[in-house]
Amino acid sequence: MKHYVIFFFTCLLSLNLLAQDKPVQIVFDVTSDDVKVHQKAVRHVKMMSEAYPDSDFEIVVYSGALDMVLNEKSSVAYDLKKLAENEHVTVAVCAGTMAREKAEKTDLLPGVKVVPDGILEIAHKQGQGWSYIKEQ
Repeated sequence: MKHYVIFFFTCLLSLNLLAQDKPVQIVFDVTSDDVKVHQKAVRHVKMMSEAYPDSDFEIVVYSGALDMVLNEKSSVAYDLKKLAENEHVTVAVCAGTMAREKAEKTDLLPGVKVVPDGILEIAHKQGQGWSYIKEQ
C-alpha cells in the first residue's frame, strides 16, 4: 500500500510540474494613480515573465494610471522600458485617457502602445481566453 501512495503522489507532482510549463496569457488592468500599484504591477509582470518566458503579458493603463507610462512622471520608467523590450510583454495605454489628459504619443515611454480604448482592449483579450488581473 505504501508503494501505491508514493507512486500516486509522484504522479501528482509530475503533473503539477508539467502544468507549470504551459504558457499563459494574462492581462493586467491598471487604473490607480498610486505609485505603489504601478510598482506592484511591474513587479508581477517582471517576475511572471521570468518564470514563464514563453507566456504573454499585457499591462493596460487607463484612467488615473496615465502617469505610469509618461516620460516625465513615471515612477517605474526604467522597469517598464525593460519590460517593453520583451517580445512577450506589451504595455498599452488608452487613447481616450491620453486625449482627456492632453497627453501626446511623444510623452510616452519608449515601447508603450496606444490602444483606442483600455476597457475594450481588456475585453478583447478576455474574449481570446486571456486571464485577467486587476491591480489595486
